[in-house]
Amino acid sequence: MASTSAPHRSNAGGYSRMKSAASKLYNDNQSLIAEMRRAFNMMKEIAVDLEKDKKSDLVKELESGVAELLEASDDCMHLSTAILSVGNEYQPRQEQLTDFKKLLDDEITKSKSTSSSTSQNHQFLRQFREAVWNVHHSGIPMPGEEQEDIVMTSTESNILNKTCPVTGKPVTELADPVRSMDCKHVYDKNAIMYHMRSMKSKCPCPVAGCPKELQVHRLICDPLLLVEIEEMRTMSKGTAQPGVIEDFTG
Repeated sequence: MASTSAPHRSNAGGYSRMKSAASKLYNDNQSLIAEMRRAFNMMKEIAVDLEKDKKSDLVKELESGVAELLEASDDCMHLSTAILSVGNEYQPRQEQLTDFKKLLDDEITKSKSTSSSTSQNHQFLRQFREAVWNVHHSGIPMPGEEQEDIVMTSTESNILNKTCPVTGKPVTELADPVRSMDCKHVYDKNAIMYHMRSMKSKCPCPVAGCPKELQVHRLICDPLLLVEIEEMRTMSKGTAQPGVIEDFTG
C-alpha cells in the first residue's frame, strides 16, 4: 500500500502547488493589465488637453503609443487565459518532465484563435480618437462614422450586464463582484454562490439566454474587473440610461 499511496500523495501535492503558483501568476498579470487600462485612460485625458492646445503632432505620437499599449495588453490577456487553463488542467506525471513553456504557448495560441480582443482594442482606439475629435467637433460624427456609432462607442462598457442577474443590484454597487471566465457576466459573489448551491446538478448562467454553465473555480474577481466597474461608474455619471442585460436570444 505504501508504494502506491506515496506517488498519489506526491501528485496531489504537485497539483496543489501548481494551482497556487498559477493563481499568483494570474493575479500579478491581471494587476499589470489593470495598470495598462489606467494608463490608457490617462493617455486619453492627456490627448484631450493637447488637442485643446492645438498640439496635433503630439496627439498623433500619443495615439501611436496607445496602439502599442493595447497590443501589449492584448498579449497579457492571452497570457492570463493560458495561465489559468494550465493551472486548472495540469496533471503531474511520474518520471516525466513537463514542458511548461509549450503548455503555455499552446494555450496562448488557443486563446488567440477564439478571442475577440482585436475588435475590443479597435473599440478602445475609437474611444481615444473620439475623445480627441470631440474637443473641436462635439456632436459631429467623425469622418466615416455614423452618429449612432459615435454614441454607442463612447458609452460602451466591457462589462456585459449592468445589473446582477440574481439580485438585480447594479454592478456598480456590488461590494464583492465576481465574473465568469466563460461567459464574462458579473454577479454578486454571495448571491451567485448561494444560487449555485441551490442547484441540484449543473448550474446555467442566470442571465436570460446565456448558454454557458457556471463553475465555482471559474468565477473570479481580479484587479481588471474592479477597474472596469470604476469606468462604468464614470460613464454612468454622464448618462441616465437604465441597466440592460445583453441579449443572447437573437
